[in-house]
Amino acid sequence: MLGLLYWIISTAAQIYIFIIFLQVLMSWLIALDIVKAGNDAAIRLMAFLKKATDPVYKPVQKYVPPIGGLDLTPLVVIIGIQLVVGLMFGILF
Repeated sequence: MLGLLYWIISTAAQIYIFIIFLQVLMSWLIALDIVKAGNDAAIRLMAFLKKATDPVYKPVQKYVPPIGGLDLTPLVVIIGIQLVVGLMFGILF
C-alpha cells in the first residue's frame, strides 16, 4: 500500500516539475521570438501552464525577487517539491 502511495506522489511531483519546465521553456521561446506570442496554440498553452503554476508561484514570488531580471521562482519551487517529497518519504519509509 505504501508503495502505491509512493508511486502516486512521486509521479504527481514529476508531472508538476515537467509542467514547470515546459512553462519556463515556452516563456524563453516567446521571449526570444522563436514562438510568436500571438500564436493561438502558444496562447492556449501558456494560459494552461499559467493556471497550473501560478497558485504555487505567487506565494513564493513574495519572498524570491527577480535577480537581474531573471525570475528564480521556478527553480525555488522545483527544489521545494524535491525537498518535500524527499522528506515525506524519508519519514514514511
